[in-house]
Amino acid sequence: MAQRGIQLDREKLCCSICLDLLKDPVTIPCGHNYCMNCIKSHWDQEDQRRIHSCPQCRQTFRPRPVLVKNTMLAELVEELKKTGLQAAPADHCYAGPEDVACDFCTGRKLKALRSCLQCQVSYCEQHLQPHYESPAFKQHKLVDASKKLQENICTRHDEVMKIFCRTDQQCICYLCSMAEHKEHDFVLAEAERAERQRELGMSRQIIQQRIQGREKNVKVLQQEVEAINHSADKAVTNSEKIFTDLIRLIERRSSDLKKQIRSRQKTEVSRAKQYEEELQQEITRLRRTDAELEELSHTPDHSHFLRNYTSLSQASECTDSPSINIRPLSYFEDVVAAASEARDKFYDIFNELWPKISLTLAEVNVLLPPAEPKTRGEFLQYSKQITLDPNTAHTLLILQGNRKAAVMEPSFLGVVQFAVDLYVRESESPSFTNRIQVLSRESLTRRCYWEVEWSGGGVSVAVTYKDINRTGDESGFGHNDKSWVLECVNKSYEFRHNKRKTPVSGPQSSRVGVYLDHRAGVLSFYSVSQTMTLLHRVQTTFTQPLYAGLRLDFVSTAELCELK
Repeated sequence: MAQRGIQLDREKLCCSICLDLLKDPVTIPCGHNYCMNCIKSHWDQEDQRRIHSCPQCRQTFRPRPVLVKNTMLAELVEELKKTGLQAAPADHCYAGPEDVACDFCTGRKLKALRSCLQCQVSYCEQHLQPHYESPAFKQHKLVDASKKLQENICTRHDEVMKIFCRTDQQCICYLCSMAEHKEHDFVLAEAERAERQRELGMSRQIIQQRIQGREKNVKVLQQEVEAINHSADKAVTNSEKIFTDLIRLIERRSSDLKKQIRSRQKTEVSRAKQYEEELQQEITRLRRTDAELEELSHTPDHSHFLRNYTSLSQASECTDSPSINIRPLSYFEDVVAAASEARDKFYDIFNELWPKISLTLAEVNVLLPPAEPKTRGEFLQYSKQITLDPNTAHTLLILQGNRKAAVMEPSFLGVVQFAVDLYVRESESPSFTNRIQVLSRESLTRRCYWEVEWSGGGVSVAVTYKDINRTGDESGFGHNDKSWVLECVNKSYEFRHNKRKTPVSGPQSSRVGVYLDHRAGVLSFYSVSQTMTLLHRVQTTFTQPLYAGLRLDFVSTAELCELK
C-alpha cells in the first residue's frame, strides 16, 4: 500500500506541460501546478493576446499572474526524488521523424494521440485530457493525429477554413467569405462534404455496376472462345473425314479448307482475347478507383476530401463499353454441311459448290457488339420516321398532323376533364387517361435514331413497351419497369425508370436525339445543337418491341422531327 501511495504522489507531482516531475513548482490562481519555466513559456506565447490561460482548464487571467515558487510542493518533489521512483516515458512514447508530435510538450515531445480540428493542435495522451474533461471542449472535433492540420488554415487570414465556396470550388475561412468571396455561393464545408459524400456513394454504385457488366462480358467472351475452339476442332475433324474419300482433287480442297478454318479460328480467337484483356484492364482500373473512393469516403478531413474528390469522381466517369449479348452460335457447322453436299455430288458440281463453302467460312464472327455512331451524320444513317398514334393520346393533347403534339388551352380544361372522366367510366380506352401522353404508331426493334423538338414548360421523351398501363399513377413514363424517360423541364434534365430518378447534366437545347439499339440493349439520349452531347445512356435487356413516347406539361409542344 505504501508503494501505491508513492506512485500516486509521483503522478500528482508531474507538470502537465513537460510531463516530468515539477521543477521550481508554482501554483497559478485556478489551482493547477506547473514548472515555473513551463508556464512562463506558455504565457510568453499568449502575451500578444494579452489574455493568459491555464493549459488544463482554460481559465483566463488578467493581468498576467505573478509566479511564486510553491515551497511545499518543491519539498514533496525532492522527497519523491529520494525514493528513486522518478520515471521518464519509455523511448517508444516519444515522437520520431515519421510521427506526429504533441504540440504542447516542451523539450523532447511525446507522440500525439489525437488532433483537434477546432484548435488545429495535436495532443499526446496527457495533454488531451482537458478535451475529455472540460465542457469548453465538448464541441471540438477530435481525429487521429495528423500532420496535415496546417492545410486547413487559411494562408491569408490564419483562420480555420470551415466554409466551402461553390463558385470557386475551394475551402475558405469566414474572413474570406466576407471579403473576396462575399458575392459567391458558399456553404459550410461540413454540409458540402455531406452532399459530395452522397455523390461518392452514387459514383461507387455506378462503378460497381460497371464492374459487374465487364465481368459478365468477360464470361461471355470466354464462352465464345470455348465455342469457337470446339466448333473449329469439330469442323476440322469432319472435314478431314469427308475429304479423305475424294482422292487427289478432294485432298487439295481439304487442305485448303483446313488452312482457312484455322486462319479464321486464329483471327477470331485473337480478337476475342484482345477484347477480354481490355475488359480485364478496365476492371482493374475501376477496382482501384473504387478503393480510392472508399478510402476517401472515410477521411474525417473535409478539406482533404474536397481537394481529392473532383479528380477521383472524374476518373470514375468513364465511357461504357457496349455489352455482349448472347445469340445462337453458328461457326463452322455450315462448312461441314456444305462439304458433305460436295462429296455427294462429287466432280461435276464440286467446283460450283466450293465458293459456297468459302462463303460460310467468311461468316464466322465473334459476337462483339457493333460500334455505336459517333457523329450526327452516323446517327442519321439509322434515322427512323416515327408518327404519333392518336388512339393512345390523352384527350387534352392536340395532334397537329401525325408528328406534332400540344396541350389544349387551360381555359377549356374544366369542361374537357369532365368529358374525360365520363369517357373513362363508360369505356375501355387504349388512350392515356391520367397522364398527358401519347405513343408512336411504329414499333422499334432494331437500331434506330430520332429527334424531338420541344418548347414550353416541359416535355418528356420516352421509350416504352406497348403493354404499359394507360390509367393510374403507374401509367406515367418512368414510373414503372416498362418505360425509360428523359424529362426536360426549363432546359434541365432528369432521367427516370421504375420510379427511380437520376439527375442528368448537359448543355441546354430544345432538341433531344434518341438512339436505340434494341438487340444490344442500348438506349442513349443526346442534346442536339451544333454538336451532339451524350446526356444519359442505358444498358439493359429489352424483352419486347419498344414504342416512342411523349409526355407534355401545360403550355408545351413537342414534335417528332423529319430527318433527312
